[in-house]
Amino acid sequence: MMPRLLSVATFGTALGSALMAGAFFAFSTFVMKALGTVPPAQAVRAMQAMNVWAPTGLFLTALLGTALACAALTFEAVLGWSEHGASLRLAGSLAYLLGAFGVTMMANVPRNDALAALEPDSANAVAAWMDYLSGWTAWNHVRTVAALLATALLILSMLSSGGADR
Repeated sequence: MMPRLLSVATFGTALGSALMAGAFFAFSTFVMKALGTVPPAQAVRAMQAMNVWAPTGLFLTALLGTALACAALTFEAVLGWSEHGASLRLAGSLAYLLGAFGVTMMANVPRNDALAALEPDSANAVAAWMDYLSGWTAWNHVRTVAALLATALLILSMLSSGGADR
């Protein structure tokens, strides 16, 4: 990839990773905590509503767009392994792909799907919600750290290759 295009792609991907880290951070630090303070039926309804809107619009565009950009940077880093910053670009891209996007698809989305099928006023809603709340939030912490790590590594890759000067 041409140096200028690579710098722009890396910068844009770092921004996408940072944006997703912020969204995940918000859920980890106050959204899920707030939902944990309301009656389970209300919390289930609220999270079900959020899960209807999350996979649409700008959130989905940022999540998937950043994953696609990371896939492209992974490919570029492997092909251009001898270039400055390639190992950091690869590490940053893989941190996002595996730790943010992969965890989303393998851990958080299945929990969201199970929650969507839950009747908020059912007898098992309280236990199901408490299990969802702890498990989903734990995996969300992983996504937050992974997306933030990806951001840092991608920025470091630019600094190590002089990308900001190109």
